[in-house]
Amino acid sequence: MPIPDESAAKTIGARIQEIRVRKGVSRGVIAGLVGMSEEWLRDVEKGRRKDVPPLDMLLKIGQALAVRDLTEITGEHELLVGVSRRAGHPVVPAIREAIESVDLTPVAPAVDPTELRARVERAWRLWHTSTTPRADAGAMLPDLIRDGRRALRTLSGQPRRDAAAALSGAYALSEQVLAWVADAPLLWLAADRCMSAAEIADDPITLAAASWVLGNVWRSTSREEDAYRLTQDAIALLEPRLDGDQDAQALWGSCHLHSAITAARLGREGDALRGIDQAMGMARALPAGTAHPWTLFGVENAEISAVSVQVDMRKSGGALEAASVVDPDAIPSVDRRARMWLELSRAYGQQKDWIGTLGALKTATAVSEESMRCHPLSRNLAAELVDRGGKIVEREARSLANRLGVTA
Repeated sequence: MPIPDESAAKTIGARIQEIRVRKGVSRGVIAGLVGMSEEWLRDVEKGRRKDVPPLDMLLKIGQALAVRDLTEITGEHELLVGVSRRAGHPVVPAIREAIESVDLTPVAPAVDPTELRARVERAWRLWHTSTTPRADAGAMLPDLIRDGRRALRTLSGQPRRDAAAALSGAYALSEQVLAWVADAPLLWLAADRCMSAAEIADDPITLAAASWVLGNVWRSTSREEDAYRLTQDAIALLEPRLDGDQDAQALWGSCHLHSAITAARLGREGDALRGIDQAMGMARALPAGTAHPWTLFGVENAEISAVSVQVDMRKSGGALEAASVVDPDAIPSVDRRARMWLELSRAYGQQKDWIGTLGALKTATAVSEESMRCHPLSRNLAAELVDRGGKIVEREARSLANRLGVTA
């Protein structure tokens, strides 16, 4: 007798909830990725909506959940539709092709690793200074990745290690660009290639920076404990180099900030606050203007992370207090400046202060609309404002939701 399929009788909403919980992804993140409100997704999962989401919305949900095909959600085997490749931004296909392609043709003349590193650093500067960082920095990445891979095939000795360090930086920037707009397998591949190139470079600074990148991916895919351990290992790797090496000092501080945010999401308040204190001490000790090109570690970065830690621990009052000392104009990264306002919006949202939530989210959008259109937290907040903000903010909230591509 065939074994009955226990999931066969489950509704589409129940299947979505089961997959989401199994993958350890919050309802708010999935709702934000598909451009709907958390309340809408809750109603779908609980079967409170009379209509089944249309096929295009089921595809978006499947992409956000990284399912192999739509049958995992629908149970309808005749609807076999692959959904593993997601492109939530125009730059994604070209970056994907550069990362995934295999080129066995004879190589052209060798790439100068010094020039390659300068190009990667220009791309990172563009990422931090542009109001459309994914479009602008992302456009540089395919050639950088191809040239970096070619360099590894043609160089040897120290020049090859130097090229590997530069290529690791290109993959690291790819992770930043692809976050939230590409499927999880591509994001994982970018982070893994970043670490592999760092291992070829055989340099503690590059390895620690790659750990910062890989830890970002682990944290965003529900491997918080692994992410925390990895950044702690990177901190230990950097310890012997802290005397006089400003890159090591900046990365040491960045890894402490990474650990603090991860600990906050794990509910470990003591570790989170300790990480912020360690990083802030280092930030204040560094000469003004010192910054690692990837992380832009400094006092402002530490202050933003302090806000994030309080929000992630759902201590909205502490978040607002931490935000009161931040000078937004001093934040050297446009994307992080927008993220600071997003964290402030989240804090107001936790207090159900919908006017404050709307105001901060509008400011974040004004700083970088592209960043807010791509981030699930901002999209989810926009939808929540429409659903719960009341008449006083409804019209402005709906207009903002439309700007961010959210159906609310």
